[in-house]
Amino acid sequence: MSIVGTVDSLWRYPVKSMGGEELEEAFMGFSGVYGDRYFAFRSPASPKGFPYLTGREQEQMLRYRPRFRHPEKASQPPNLAAAERIAPGINPVNADPADMSVDVLTPSGTTLTVEDPELLSMLNEGVGVGDEHALTLVRSERALTDCRPVSLISLQTVDQIGEELGNGLDRRRFRANIYLDFEEAEGFAEGEFVGRSLRVGSKAVVAILERDPRCKMISLDPDTGEHDPQVLRQVAQAHDNLAGVYCAVLVEGMVRAGDPVELVT
Repeated sequence: MSIVGTVDSLWRYPVKSMGGEELEEAFMGFSGVYGDRYFAFRSPASPKGFPYLTGREQEQMLRYRPRFRHPEKASQPPNLAAAERIAPGINPVNADPADMSVDVLTPSGTTLTVEDPELLSMLNEGVGVGDEHALTLVRSERALTDCRPVSLISLQTVDQIGEELGNGLDRRRFRANIYLDFEEAEGFAEGEFVGRSLRVGSKAVVAILERDPRCKMISLDPDTGEHDPQVLRQVAQAHDNLAGVYCAVLVEGMVRAGDPVELVT
């Protein structure tokens, strides 16, 4: 086993396609980071296989800032310590939905509950009118991620793409759960871990399943929502449209910023 780097930062996204929040620590379970993509907005105008409204259709979604109303209760399963003490370690339960309530700071500076009809109306602006884009709120204890439960990208990969573009890049464009800082490797080295496993911190283990195919989301400025097609074009042309990796959780556990990341298989 060998340490390949450290966790630079941890992120979750309480509402799918809205702004993320950086965490000092997070519980990483089989279904993903606790509280990640806990809510999403379903649109009947979206494909049946992927029925959610995202920043691809509503670029301003990234400017909305959701936060859990009770962050101390939304940080980890309420019975985590007790569950871990019961051999061989039983699956912890999820929090009561009331403890996972989310408020959203809108681009206009107002704060609305995620259930507020006014929020749905604001998100609908510029997307469509009438019943075609009537949005409905979806809540799920299983992270409503696009493909896999956890995403990881290295700072070196983000920096390399920025250097290639000649202007630097905000890492938040890549909307990862784990930003890895390699000790020695260069950009895109995380792709070499596909088919292998990493221990993150003292307990959690993830299997690296595949490299992450990218979409328009990385071309959106996380603060303004402004679309810069050069970002996705560069990743597509220079890196086969792949940046970062998707992971599945093999062993659940708490992870923290600064934790070592160790190659175990």
